[in-house]
Amino acid sequence: MRLGLRCVRHLRAATGHAIAVAKPFSDIDELVRRIPGIRKNELEMLASVGALNGMDANHRRDALWKAGRAGKPTGPLLESVPETEPESPLTKMTTNERLSADYYGTGLTVGRHPMHFHRKRMNEMGVTPAAALVKRRNGMFVRVAGCVIVRQRPGTAKGIVFLSVEDETGIFNVIVMPDIFEANRLTIVRSPYLLVEGPLQKYEGVIHVQARKIEAISLSAGAASSHDFK
Repeated sequence: MRLGLRCVRHLRAATGHAIAVAKPFSDIDELVRRIPGIRKNELEMLASVGALNGMDANHRRDALWKAGRAGKPTGPLLESVPETEPESPLTKMTTNERLSADYYGTGLTVGRHPMHFHRKRMNEMGVTPAAALVKRRNGMFVRVAGCVIVRQRPGTAKGIVFLSVEDETGIFNVIVMPDIFEANRLTIVRSPYLLVEGPLQKYEGVIHVQARKIEAISLSAGAASSHDFK
């Protein structure tokens, strides 16, 4: 899966268009020479989200190192002098660092969902994956967890809040009654990842969990931006 340059945060449309027209590039230095209007923050963001890994960079921090060097003005006398410095001394980003960079730089990740890396822990906690909810019986008390992608509180719903929560297997819906919402307002509104307990409800093919208990979980990873109360 590939993302378009328009998804990269802070990358101006003119820069993205210039890159698309001029590609391919053999290395980061060539990119800077052929796109003279590219800004340092744009170059660094491209490196951070992995967009420069296919050039002469071995990994994202290597790309950031080389982008920082290439972004420094050298003048016509030195711009064609080959680089003689050793490879970047920086280590690769950890999985959590890559996820955080993805979500900050593009709002999503094309790699594995953050919940994937914590599934063993979730299994130990008795958490049911979204894809397995269809196999659970109606009324069964379940524990689910994931990243909140939508928070809604329709004016016609008498104070009921609806959440759409995502894990690596799919999306499940959570109904939060007014009293539960008021008791957990800050957790529900501010926490990107939630652990929810309550009875499973199935009606005409629609599956959701009615929250009885809600708590925040920390995954030390980035999260997609949610769509809240619209």
